[in-house]
Amino acid sequence: MLLDHMLRKIMKKCGWLTVVDANGRSHDFKVTEEPHVTVRLHDKGLHLGLFFNAALLAGEAYMDGRLTIDDDRMYDFLDLIFANLGWVQPTDLGIIAGSLARMVHFAQTYNPIGKSKENVAHHYDLSGRLYDLFLDRDRQYSCGYFTDKDNSLEQAQHDKKTHIAAKLLLRPEHRVLDIGCGWGGMALYLNRVTGADVTGITLSEEQYAAANQRIGPDQKDKVRFELEDYRQVDARFDRIVSVGMFEHVGRPQYATFFKKVADLLTDDGVMLLHTIGRADGPGITNPWIRKYIFPGGYSPALSEILPYIERARLVVTDIEVLRLHYAETLKNWRKRFNDNRDEITAIYDERFCRMWDFYLAASEVTFRYAGHVNFQIQIAKRQENVPLTRGYITDWERRNHEDLEASKAAE
Repeated sequence: MLLDHMLRKIMKKCGWLTVVDANGRSHDFKVTEEPHVTVRLHDKGLHLGLFFNAALLAGEAYMDGRLTIDDDRMYDFLDLIFANLGWVQPTDLGIIAGSLARMVHFAQTYNPIGKSKENVAHHYDLSGRLYDLFLDRDRQYSCGYFTDKDNSLEQAQHDKKTHIAAKLLLRPEHRVLDIGCGWGGMALYLNRVTGADVTGITLSEEQYAAANQRIGPDQKDKVRFELEDYRQVDARFDRIVSVGMFEHVGRPQYATFFKKVADLLTDDGVMLLHTIGRADGPGITNPWIRKYIFPGGYSPALSEILPYIERARLVVTDIEVLRLHYAETLKNWRKRFNDNRDEITAIYDERFCRMWDFYLAASEVTFRYAGHVNFQIQIAKRQENVPLTRGYITDWERRNHEDLEASKAAE
């Protein structure tokens, strides 16, 4: 079958994959003895379908039970495939097919205000209890910062907030805008450690309600959350932070986004943009992820971001690439998700759990093998707004490093 031909081309580096087709025949693709994973196809349509559109159908078939992995080793299956594939682009189809795929994808990431809100609701307006069951206590739904690979998820997310705060060079008199504030953890943290006035905006009804409930009595005059699109904000801010939101902007809106940032920042202003990105250059969003997890989303390459920052007359003052930090974050999320799977199944159903398990596992191996990283891009209105060397970051972290237990209590 054609699928057999495709898998022989993939399995070149390591491992042993056994595929039992819908007719009960076994096909072995063996490079090394270990790891050995067995996949079973229960639908003859997958024999041809996976050859032509594995990026979409593999996840769908797993969700529906038409594709199963022995001993529930779904992560091991994806790890084996991605370890062999490496940095293979979905647009590696030849010049014409690749160009057409990018053109179609560009249109799919056109996100005007109404569509942006619908896309956000698809993912972020799920049950709040779901996120409680796999995120850290502060509900940081973005890449943690592992100063030590063995650190807990709580520590990594706390250190991420501290690292970002250091790069913002905050002072108590500053006005801060948090674009895509999530459940409010970053905004509340920035106010708590610096005294700055912080406004958080989100398009998620659930996040908006939860964030407002978290404002402490001593923060009511200095922290607020609004249900608002970044394009509708009309004010000036000394600092802007955006964590895990830029992935939802979409390439057609990059010029609009950075022009708005330039309009919102004061002349002494600094922004910190924390986003998933591609170390392997421009690509397209996986069709399964786009359909089931993040409609309208796209993780950009630096070459796609920087031109728009330049055109907005903003200055890039620092770029840090967080390699494998998100893989470790996702590993923690996936473990917590599966540890609480019975409760999540009761909230939704088993198909939902298979979908989210596949999402978390596929995302982890993408960061381990397929060229995905996290970018932290510091942006300023003027070059002199930021110190000449990076020592201020570690100095600030050293001065402001809170005891983790005290931070947990406050959060």
